[in-house]
Amino acid sequence: MKLKLFAARIAACFLPLAIAFPAAAQQSSETAATVELALLKSGGATSVTKTGANAFSMPAANLPLVHRLDFSVGNSFFRNPWVQAPATTDARDGLGPLFNTNGCQNCHIKDGRGHPPEEGDTNAVSMLVRLSIPALTPEQKKALITDGVIPDPVYGGQLQDFALPDAKPEGQITVTYTDVPVTFADGEVVTLRKPTLAITHLNYGDMHPDIMMSARIAPPMIGLGLLEQIPEQTLESLAAAQQQENKGISGRLNRVWDVEKQQTVAGRFGWKAGQPTLMQQNAGAFNGDLGLTSRLFPVENCTSGQDVCQTLPNGGSPEVSDKIMNFVEFYSRHLAVPVRRNLDDPQVQRGERLFAEAGCGSCHQSKLQTAKVDSLPALSEQIIHPYTDLLLHDMGEGLADHRDEFLANGREWRTAPLWGIGYTEEVNGHTYFLHDGRARNLMEAVLWHGGEAQSSRDQVLQLRKQDRDALIAFLHSL
Repeated sequence: MKLKLFAARIAACFLPLAIAFPAAAQQSSETAATVELALLKSGGATSVTKTGANAFSMPAANLPLVHRLDFSVGNSFFRNPWVQAPATTDARDGLGPLFNTNGCQNCHIKDGRGHPPEEGDTNAVSMLVRLSIPALTPEQKKALITDGVIPDPVYGGQLQDFALPDAKPEGQITVTYTDVPVTFADGEVVTLRKPTLAITHLNYGDMHPDIMMSARIAPPMIGLGLLEQIPEQTLESLAAAQQQENKGISGRLNRVWDVEKQQTVAGRFGWKAGQPTLMQQNAGAFNGDLGLTSRLFPVENCTSGQDVCQTLPNGGSPEVSDKIMNFVEFYSRHLAVPVRRNLDDPQVQRGERLFAEAGCGSCHQSKLQTAKVDSLPALSEQIIHPYTDLLLHDMGEGLADHRDEFLANGREWRTAPLWGIGYTEEVNGHTYFLHDGRARNLMEAVLWHGGEAQSSRDQVLQLRKQDRDALIAFLHSL
């Protein structure tokens, strides 16, 4: 819907008042239209009206034309494949030798959401598996301060299921599912699927006997620069407010190691908020997912038990230059959030009220503001509607991966942003949600909520069918 047409329709709702009280009604109408238009723009002035497969791939609407070239260059390094060294394309060589994919867009498909392997797939591609072992020795416990986890001695902190032709992949990821039926109060049954993860065809020996594994699909890329600019004080205030409300919601910030600052700071990115900045998130993905070194992560992603990194040629040191890293950071910061849809639909409005009544908004915060950042004017002082608090929450045993990451324990996950979630199918061609893609639609994702969200989930189970449909209609409007 065009913004002007939408505003006009909102204003038309106040026409009867305008006849009796023309001046006051006009002012009231303009105020209501302004409020609704603000809600429409989930990403503030960065929001775009693009729909379809490229809805997540647009630059911020308020990004000056002079900076669009930087966005496009960053996009090229994010989208195009990296190749084995040595190559004539020396700006994009150095892939592997062990990796999960040869390009960022292969996981963040159309800058959107990844998915678990389908039946018959031999590689996971847009889903990876984190690996770690318990920290038992004093040295290991000390290493948690900077590393967050203790990697497997042979396979490291992440399984790579691809390799260059002269190397062998670490193994193959398989996922099987068991049915978990859930019954609504009116008798309707929804069958959830519980994943079981396994690694087969190990090529470098056995894993540690106490190995811990956690599957992760690639999350959407939209609005990340806005989330990065939310003041830490704001996030701490949200955590404090949840504690004061005493309703069973007790979010907290993860505290993680910032490689550039060489100190512990607030975590924001990743399913457990294990990365502090987009620069570090991107560099970590280049290293772990593509086998590429950078200034932040200058060591190849091979362990001492894997000599392929020493025997095969690399793409220089570092393989991803600071200049390229800066372009990719600019790109990932300025990917726009598409506008909301169907705000004037009574079913959507009903669903929004039910969302609030169930207490979902305690974690999925609907309104936040970014800091004033002179160096990032497009992202500065924006009122946004991301539906997240960026805090860790206990999500219950059903979603637990029993794997710690810095301060996050095995039952805790960062609140996932909901903006743009209604565009998932048209962008990515699927509706797989949650950290491992186990949920096949939004209602399944809701029903997996436990722990601090148990009360909200239980309220959803009591809803009538028409109210459940309204709740999903609201989520699809985001």
